[in-house]
Order: sequence, then structure tokens, then C-alpha cells
Amino acid sequence: MHGLGNDFVVVDSTHARFDLDKDALRKIADRRFGVGCDQILVVEQPRSKDADFLYRIFNADGGEVQNCGNGARCFARFVHDKGLTQKLEIRVETASGIIVPRIRADGTVTVDMGIPEFEPARIPFKAPRRALTYELQVADQQRTIFALSMGNPHAVQIVASVDSAPVAVEGPLIESSDRFPERVNAGFMQVVDRHAIRLRVYERGSGETLACGTGACAAVVAGIAGGRLESPVRVFTRGGELEIEWLGEATPVIMTGPACTVFEGEIQV
Repeated sequence: MHGLGNDFVVVDSTHARFDLDKDALRKIADRRFGVGCDQILVVEQPRSKDADFLYRIFNADGGEVQNCGNGARCFARFVHDKGLTQKLEIRVETASGIIVPRIRADGTVTVDMGIPEFEPARIPFKAPRRALTYELQVADQQRTIFALSMGNPHAVQIVASVDSAPVAVEGPLIESSDRFPERVNAGFMQVVDRHAIRLRVYERGSGETLACGTGACAAVVAGIAGGRLESPVRVFTRGGELEIEWLGEATPVIMTGPACTVFEGEIQV
């Protein structure tokens, strides 16, 4: 499946224990020797009584992460299209809490992505105190970033143009900065107007993807908090367009976008 070109292998593990190790996951994600994907999404029975499913996410490097916004939309379409539920709105348990995707009449999916976290210790990010922006050393450059969590850590910077932004060079340096103990997704945001941005994201464990749902949420939150944007905001990624809504501190971020099935198959691992 894919959400704006951010592509996934989705596995139904509601009736069998999911026990693939990192080597097997990396093989599946390999675009030449496996299926090929940015992340592997796993559907499991919920552990929490107030959830319909458990949603697990593994990056292409085999590491498990807490959340994936484009994946959440694909997850919702998958469980509904496969008849695992008849609900159009489901409660999904993730490693960072409950999210609530809702399938709309036009086939797009709206997801309550939860409340963004700004406290450095909870992102996690090494800083003496919470601030609107931070200075981050990237090689021999100082970059001004917004740091926050959308269930996973994000470092967002504003750039003049995403076309010329040094994503390939600075993305991996920001991802592996020692100020982010669990690594970080590096977002490069170009403000088009108060209701539109262009965005590229270098995702931890996967590299640059065509779209990043939580990255879009984090960028819009950063832009609104910084006084550059107003909700709702259209986010133009290389894979397509998302709409993000956020009404301010202590309120959830709402994301709407497509989710598409590409093919089904079997692989021996």
C-alpha cells in the first residue's frame, strides 16, 4: 500500500504471532531482493480493552518505531477492506498511544493523530528547558529548528525552497544528532502562504520518503506555533497533498489524505 508514495508492506497478524527478526524485515523492505517499502506495518489484536487493533511499525532498517501517519491511513483502509472490521472509525493502539482513523465517503482517511508534545524530555531531545526554537549544530553550520513529538520525534526547519534544501546531506546528520537520543525525523519546510507549505522529510531508519504523515503534522504544528501558519494547512509533498488541522496547544492534530492498495502477494522469509 502507499499514502502519497510513502509505501508499506502490510501484514495481517491477527491470527498468528508476528515473529520476524530484523534481518527478515530488512529483506522484505529491500527494493531489489525483497518486496520493497519504506515501512512494514503489522496488524495485531489489541492489548488495550479500549482499542480495536494494535498497530506496529518497522522501518526499512528493521527497527520498530512508535508512529507513522501515512501508515495509519493505510492501516485503516486495510483492516476495513479485508473485512477485519465493519467500522468506519476505529481506535488503534500504537506504542505512543491511541489514534483514531476514520474512513470518509470519498475513500480518504482522516486520523486524529493526538496532541503534540513539546517538552524536551518527552520528545526526547536534550535541552535545558522548553523553547519555541533551538539552535542545532549540523556539521559546521548552526540550524534553527523546532523540536516536538507526534508520537515520534521531529526536528523541523524552515527553508527558502525545498527544491534546493540540503536534505540528502543534512538529513542524516540531523537524524543521528546526539541531542536526539532516539534519533529524529528531519523536516525541511517551505512556507507558501499562511495555509500552505511544501515539505520534504528525511525519516529516521528509512531516508527521504515521498511523504511523511507525522512529519506533515509536526511541520504544520511548528508553523502555527511560530506564527507563520493558520489552520487548516495544505501540505504539498513530493508524493501528493495532505490537509492538516490544529487549533493550538493541548488540542489534537487532525490529518486527512489518501490510502491506496497496490498489490497483494506472498514472500518466503
